[in-house]
Amino acid sequence: MNRYTTLRQLGDGTYGSVILGRSLESGELVAIKKMKRKFYSWEECMNLREVKSLKKLNHANVIKLKEVIRENDHLYFIFEYMKENLYQLMKDRTRLFPESAVRNIMFQILQGLAFIHKHGFFHRDMKPENLLCMGPELVKIADFGLAREIRSRPPYTDYVSTRWYRAPEVLLRSTSYNSPIDQWAIGCIMAELYTLRPLFPGSSEVDTIFKICQVLGTPKKTDWPEGYQLATAMNFRWPQCVPSNLKTLIPNASPEAIRLMTDLLQWDPKNRPASSLRYSYFHVGQALGTPQQILEQGRPQLGRVQLQPPLQQQQQQQPLLLLKPMPPTQPPPSNQHCTPSRPLQQVSPPPASAASQAASYQRHTGPKHIPKPEQTEVMPQSHLPYIVDKSLQSKVSCLVRFYHIRPEIWVW
Repeated sequence: MNRYTTLRQLGDGTYGSVILGRSLESGELVAIKKMKRKFYSWEECMNLREVKSLKKLNHANVIKLKEVIRENDHLYFIFEYMKENLYQLMKDRTRLFPESAVRNIMFQILQGLAFIHKHGFFHRDMKPENLLCMGPELVKIADFGLAREIRSRPPYTDYVSTRWYRAPEVLLRSTSYNSPIDQWAIGCIMAELYTLRPLFPGSSEVDTIFKICQVLGTPKKTDWPEGYQLATAMNFRWPQCVPSNLKTLIPNASPEAIRLMTDLLQWDPKNRPASSLRYSYFHVGQALGTPQQILEQGRPQLGRVQLQPPLQQQQQQQPLLLLKPMPPTQPPPSNQHCTPSRPLQQVSPPPASAASQAASYQRHTGPKHIPKPEQTEVMPQSHLPYIVDKSLQSKVSCLVRFYHIRPEIWVW
């Protein structure tokens, strides 16, 4: 770690803290994640899910693990530096994103997620806080601490992902879920990008299911028999709700966006699309991707789109996009459209008042001053991630370089 100087703390989590650092060799800014538990061997380090997954993933929309260091039984991950996460980007907005910006953010997230799934992993904790940004122009998926291999065998833990982005099969305590739980979370994030408010801000697991029912309507037993089996196993009786119109809740979204969100937010995980990038939402003549990808395409930058369908032009011209963000239209009162057929094991949430609904959105309250746009920082290219074990230097120096899937081990 003597090759890095630390500048300030960026965050603190359950398993580790993140510090902003600088390489003394190159001057490059990095994010240093220091794990809280101690590691007494390299085998322990190599068995971490974050290492197993990230050493195999090299993509423009996946955060880059540059180096792993074990020193005095402490483990450090050296990541490329990104200045903020998607939650912070949304929180600081004073006006809604134009749809072209939402489209490009979603394109990058789905590109990264498709790459992760293609290489045999699913994330399990997709949420705005785990999507790192350099402004809205560049987005990367991060925090693979809960990632699992798609081919791995259940049972899995039922407590994954933040509650607001948790798929219904996980809320109903399934232990055999798979990659479609990531697609559900992406649908929730997409809706939040349009409204700057979470779509299902439940105060508990049961309350989250209620909020999903208020928006999507109660699923029919024939549409999702596995869901009814899970509900029966936990003594949960479905509330009777009629679906709300997503277009009413997200009025600034185009019909193509509504169609994609509707398909991502399917009750039955088998009905969620595996290839969302094929949707017409992404085929409107707009240059999409990272700033580097857009530059290589030789097309206009984001916001200078020439080919826009009339409907999307109308949506972008609506004054709503210039107003301060407001919570999406609430579903109809529960006494009209959503009443439980019998009491649940847990106390059923009362119909939401305007005040309580506003309180449930407290994570996103208070628009703040929006800084002047900054140019995206372009990080210098560096070597592929490698591992340095300081504890073995007295005997032997071991350097492990990850080359995609097959690591080479050099000992001298």
